[in-house]
Amino acid sequence: MGSLITGESPRERIARRQLDKFTERRDHLAAAALATLAERGYANTSLRDIAQHSEFSHGVLHYYFADKFELIAYCVRQYKASRVQRFESMATTAATPSGLALEFGAAMAGSLREQATMHRLWYDLRNQALFEPTFRPEVREIDSFLKAATWAVATRFAELSQAPLTVTADQAYALVDGLFQQGLRDYLAGDDDAAARLEQSMRWVLAAFLSLPAPVVSRARVSRARVSRADAGAPRRGWPRRRRRSGVPSRRPGGSCRAPLAAGPAGPPGPGRPGSRTAGTPTSRG
Repeated sequence: MGSLITGESPRERIARRQLDKFTERRDHLAAAALATLAERGYANTSLRDIAQHSEFSHGVLHYYFADKFELIAYCVRQYKASRVQRFESMATTAATPSGLALEFGAAMAGSLREQATMHRLWYDLRNQALFEPTFRPEVREIDSFLKAATWAVATRFAELSQAPLTVTADQAYALVDGLFQQGLRDYLAGDDDAAARLEQSMRWVLAAFLSLPAPVVSRARVSRARVSRADAGAPRRGWPRRRRRSGVPSRRPGGSCRAPLAAGPAGPPGPGRPGSRTAGTPTSRG
């Protein structure tokens, strides 16, 4: 009857049960190995070390996991998946922006206090991906899950606050992850106030994701010497317009802009038409 309802053949049903048992066994082994991995780190741990600190033999671990990296990546993925589910549930059930900020800050601080060694293992694995190309697909996948969870909280906070976001998903995740990693370093160094500071920082960072009013620039701050192209009457760009003064002749083509020479204290005008310049003073260069 069961095969008729589900549409599975007996062979497919047996294969599915075997796969479920295999996955369940891997989950059990990963949970047992987490303590050793989180305490010793990636570089200082091998499958044989994990077997010595657990109830499973080295052969059993090697049967379910090809190598140390596969086991560590599986453990970290399982843990981060639970964290992603918590963030998504938080964003779904929040009713006010202040309530979401309080819950988000408390969750991050509590995770720091309770799972500091596990978070250290994750950052250890991510640093190893900078040198080991085989690590990068797993690390990128876990990073994408965490980024999506962080973005879900940020968008829900903006929706409850009725304000637009000023950051992208990458920027939001980088800010949250950077603050958390800084808090983790301080906490592992023995700083008792690191978790409390992290809780306040997480409340602040949600508010920082929202848009702020644009600064108002006063026109009085604009320099008076700045002349627009429409008003520029000088032959060169940027020269202020020169006002004509009384007694100063304007420029004539082929002529001169020299001011008229004052007449001498004595003596009549020189030869030429009346009122010409004094004798011997040229009127042009020609």
